[in-house]
Amino acid sequence: MSENENSPENQEGAAAPQEGQQAQVGFALDRVYVKDLSFESPNAPEVFSKDWDPKFKMDLNTKHKPVTDDVYEVTVCVTLTATVEGMTAYIAEVEQAGVFQVVGVQGIQLAQVLSSNCPSVLFPYLRETMDNLIVKGSFAPAYLAPVNFEAIFANALRKKQQELQEAQTAAAAAEAEDSTSH
Repeated sequence: MSENENSPENQEGAAAPQEGQQAQVGFALDRVYVKDLSFESPNAPEVFSKDWDPKFKMDLNTKHKPVTDDVYEVTVCVTLTATVEGMTAYIAEVEQAGVFQVVGVQGIQLAQVLSSNCPSVLFPYLRETMDNLIVKGSFAPAYLAPVNFEAIFANALRKKQQELQEAQTAAAAAEAEDSTSH
């Protein structure tokens, strides 16, 4: 083992970059936790006598906020509603959160990390929590399919760019109309 392997310069985040060096880029998960948890079975016990062929509705949201410099809380929220024969069997809601250090990343790349990479890390924890919650409610586990947060982010970015282009086109058309009407 060489002397340099344990020097502060080789330990993650231990030394500030020297002048002329590029800032370090880093991504680390500090903590995973359940931020909010809810389970309702408004039609129990009657729903237990129904044939179990549920229809599911899933709502998925993500959010993030800064905690301190380079530290962010990211939350993935899932509400799963199961209905059987038109009767609500259960409504399960989980907000799975994590604290992430994101160093040396800014702009669109930071948005991508917080909206895609972090939720991808948290989602398996959310799936496990949701599964346990539903089973404790005396129902069969519900399998939440993996979510492609990268594709969701890319679609949202495309939509935002399209809306911006449409707004610019409308503003240019309005400006042209104003100049010809004088």
